[in-house]
Amino acid sequence: MKRLLYTFIGLLSLTLIQCQKEETYQIDTQTLEINDFVWKAMNALYLWKDNVPDLSDNKFNNQSELNKYLQNFNNPEELFEHLIYKRNDVDHWSWIVDDYVALMQMFQGVRKTTGMHIGLVYEPGSTTNIFAYVKYVLPDSPASHNGVQRGDLFRNINGQQLTVDNYQDLLNQEQLEIEWASWDGSQLVDTGNTTLLNKSVVSENPIYEYDVYTAGSHKVGYLVYTGFMSNYDSRLNAVFNYFKSQNIDKLIIDLRYNPGGSVQTMTYLASMITGQFTGQTFIKYHWHPAMQQWMQENYPEYLTRKFTDQMENGENLAHLNMNEVVFIATKNSASASESLINCLRPYVNITHIGTPTHGKYTASITMYDSRDFSEYNVNKTHKWAIQPIVLKVGNANDESDFVNGLTPDIQQAEDYFNLGILGDENEALLQTALNYISSGNTNHTGRSLQNFNEIFYKEHPLSDEMYLEPELLKRIYQDK
Repeated sequence: MKRLLYTFIGLLSLTLIQCQKEETYQIDTQTLEINDFVWKAMNALYLWKDNVPDLSDNKFNNQSELNKYLQNFNNPEELFEHLIYKRNDVDHWSWIVDDYVALMQMFQGVRKTTGMHIGLVYEPGSTTNIFAYVKYVLPDSPASHNGVQRGDLFRNINGQQLTVDNYQDLLNQEQLEIEWASWDGSQLVDTGNTTLLNKSVVSENPIYEYDVYTAGSHKVGYLVYTGFMSNYDSRLNAVFNYFKSQNIDKLIIDLRYNPGGSVQTMTYLASMITGQFTGQTFIKYHWHPAMQQWMQENYPEYLTRKFTDQMENGENLAHLNMNEVVFIATKNSASASESLINCLRPYVNITHIGTPTHGKYTASITMYDSRDFSEYNVNKTHKWAIQPIVLKVGNANDESDFVNGLTPDIQQAEDYFNLGILGDENEALLQTALNYISSGNTNHTGRSLQNFNEIFYKEHPLSDEMYLEPELLKRIYQDK
């Protein structure tokens, strides 16, 4: 007997009767159709559904009443934003796109960019002017081809000073003339040098750097990982096979610039780090109350993710069987990065070096205009999709809701004006991690506090995102 998710959804939105042909609408038919999809998808799975009166199951008696409501919104974005719960205070993360093809490419690390990953910081003494520092540069990108390096500074683009009001517009331009600056010890000074960068499509490999070091009597594996991208899972596994072949006994995972990504990839990485907990609960999912109850009654196996020894494609995972891990994480570490640390805590000893993290413990899923909201049998007349927050992620002890981020055990901030080289043993945060491993010493010579006010810059829509694999919706529909 089929156990279908639309058994649940049907009790909500899909029982509404079809609109009658003689009805006329204030918006065009296709906009009404897309609006209908947006409302029904949000009504089915949105985490804060119970806090939004217009998403109530009893709001509309039939499809005609829903259609009249949907006519009040001239476009899908307007409706979507209307349904978001406290955009400025609670749900900062749900979003909508008009091209799901570009969205799927972005999930795989493919996007149009200069290749610079930057941070934005207020200039000393200013509440409006900001400057940018280059965190790292993607290989084979416009920035790398033009000699841009980690640690470079700038505050002017196309002749305009970066401010809190214009930085999004300036950075989103297709062509950027960067005017470089330097730090004289107390203030930024323009150097007079410029670089013209034209954005191009670049594919980012999130395995930015890895190596093995000696720290005292220990052999230490080190990985700089910049995003949980599922199309690089096999390459990530290869890195851990290399660590295993080198007989490392300590591990440092550097997530300082990792804004999140795939929950499935996060589970694989946790399983590679460990191995001794295969089959035990790694993650607990918490949907909105009605969905949580329905899942508990019908699909309890989808309320958790467990440590595993194999990828879905059958590839065996390398296991390091670590009992302790050092993580480097900062304000730029968000979502899946934070949940990796949080969900490993019940099982291994963790030392967090850096600053408080971003503070996101919720996950989204891509919902398409189809009967089950999956990408299968999708409506081909448009390319709209939504990426709403649908659940909270907790660890095996049900610990979640770290709204202020994760607090470091060793607090140390990066020095924007002396970043060092990622992977170099003398780079400040790596040096602290290696010293801690070799001696247990928690002292360091770097900055302990953020002396400057850094802005969390959302470089692209997937920054600070943690998402479920899109196949989940289809799986819930399958025969059991």
